[in-house]
Amino acid sequence: MAVDDRFTDLNPKTCVVLGGRGFLGRSLVLKLLKLGNWIVRVADSTHSLQLHNSESLLSEALSSSRASYFHLDLTDKHRIVKVLEGSSVVFYMDVDGSNNSNDFFSCYKLIVQGAKNVIGACRECKVKRLIYNSSADVVFDSLHNGDKSMAYPWKVDNMLIDLKAQAEALILNANDIDGVLTCSLRPSNVFGPGDTEFVPQFLKLARYGFAKFIIGTGDNLADFTFYENVTHAHICAEEALNFQTVSVAGKAFFITNLEPMKFWEFLSLLLEGLGYQRNTSFNCRPSIKLPANLVQYLLSVLKWLHEKLGPRCFNYPLLVHFFQLALHTRTFSCAAAQKDIGYSPIVSLEEGVTLTIDSFSHLARDAYISRCCGSVDRSKADMLLGSGKVADILLWRDEKASFTCFLGLFFLFYWFFLSGSTFISSSARLLLLATLLLCGHGFLPSKLFGFPIQKVPVSNFKISNTAVKDLVAITVHLWNKGFQDIKGLAQGDDWSAFFKVAVFLYLLKLVLSKLLTTLIGIGLVFAFMVFFVYEQYESEIDGLLDILITCLKEFMIYLMRILPVSASRLLHYHDNFQSYQVPGLGKDLR
Repeated sequence: MAVDDRFTDLNPKTCVVLGGRGFLGRSLVLKLLKLGNWIVRVADSTHSLQLHNSESLLSEALSSSRASYFHLDLTDKHRIVKVLEGSSVVFYMDVDGSNNSNDFFSCYKLIVQGAKNVIGACRECKVKRLIYNSSADVVFDSLHNGDKSMAYPWKVDNMLIDLKAQAEALILNANDIDGVLTCSLRPSNVFGPGDTEFVPQFLKLARYGFAKFIIGTGDNLADFTFYENVTHAHICAEEALNFQTVSVAGKAFFITNLEPMKFWEFLSLLLEGLGYQRNTSFNCRPSIKLPANLVQYLLSVLKWLHEKLGPRCFNYPLLVHFFQLALHTRTFSCAAAQKDIGYSPIVSLEEGVTLTIDSFSHLARDAYISRCCGSVDRSKADMLLGSGKVADILLWRDEKASFTCFLGLFFLFYWFFLSGSTFISSSARLLLLATLLLCGHGFLPSKLFGFPIQKVPVSNFKISNTAVKDLVAITVHLWNKGFQDIKGLAQGDDWSAFFKVAVFLYLLKLVLSKLLTTLIGIGLVFAFMVFFVYEQYESEIDGLLDILITCLKEFMIYLMRILPVSASRLLHYHDNFQSYQVPGLGKDLR
């Protein structure tokens, strides 16, 4: 990373990048250092600065005092003043931690109160320019080619977006007070290498199989912005504030790649680049359309669950935001940014997608399967079935063998359960049929009509002495154990055992008299379908199970909160007792 020689001879200006270790903050810091005419103060919530291998330029700048790092708490105005003293420009990016909490009070302190503290510190330190990195989401309302004059919506479902809109309004209203000039940039759907939200969240949905669903018609347009274009826009805004104050100060500007495209087409490009292709067993590319009304109904159910179970169950605001993006056309006009701050993208959308795909290669389909399954060829269903002949049959890898086994088992099911005969008579007729077939097979010549007849080897009818001895030993053990249990029941020593046996025999009577035929029939069909279906839709089923288990855990926590104290203590005592381990044994008392 070479420094631009055009600026090395100029007198450097001092700036502060608040949130300099975030996704966009890192890029802006490196951009400023490349220009060569800046002394950069990097401020963020992390206590120490840990550099990546790609940040050699920042490492050199720290060594030469062209850059410095400050731990910052936005709720501490005095600390902000110390960081800003002597600087002329403040780039206010997202500070780490401001977007990772579901607690309203904490988010309000970080975003809104933090913005008030930054404004006050800028006025106190005589900072000349304050550029705020906002978001196009603050005016989200099913927009097409929206411009900077749009007002904030009256009601916003996403708490973080609502708070960010309040912070932006505070900063724009503070323009030209005590000499501080302000402006705001509103990038739309920022993506690129190092992204921690948009691309990783969607790839997570793709791995679970949910990204294959298109919500609505799939024709809605959206604007996307490569992250380097956002940092370039900040540089343009700072220069424009310095030279074109009237047309820039106190205003907000939309920043995009100026290449609107279909939302689902953009996501398909990412998925294809990372190996999530159509017509594969790991099909995650958007292809199945869901009605918008159905999705709205599901969102209402999720909202109710979110209110009852709390935010830990799932990120409801994130889901709502994603579904809104997926359903509506939302494009923005960058005419004001092009005219007033001289912005134009420096990286095209196609190039940005390519760079993003390269940077997320560790999350590609093949890498994910190899990491999670150890092998691309073996599935969880295969491992559950032992990866042997049974797995090959139930997973229909040899369709001829699987169909033959299914027909054979269905014949036995019909013979014993659906023919109307008793079990003994069915067994006798089956043995008679088997005897006739074996005898007939024994009388057949070695060749019949020119076709060889393969005889059944005698070894197939033999049982080894070891197998016989093991079978006898198991039978004797079960007999003796049953005798002891019956003796205990006869003497009336154990009433608990009596009730267990009585309930078991009664349930067995009900099953044998009414449900056995149905259960065996269902089990037969189930065995030849469920493992095959699970192998085909493994990621989707695992994703649903994860969500159900998480919701169940949060539901239990919710019950603990609303139950009386005595009942909660009883449940808590029971959980502790169940998980108690005896020293030296290493297992639960269960």
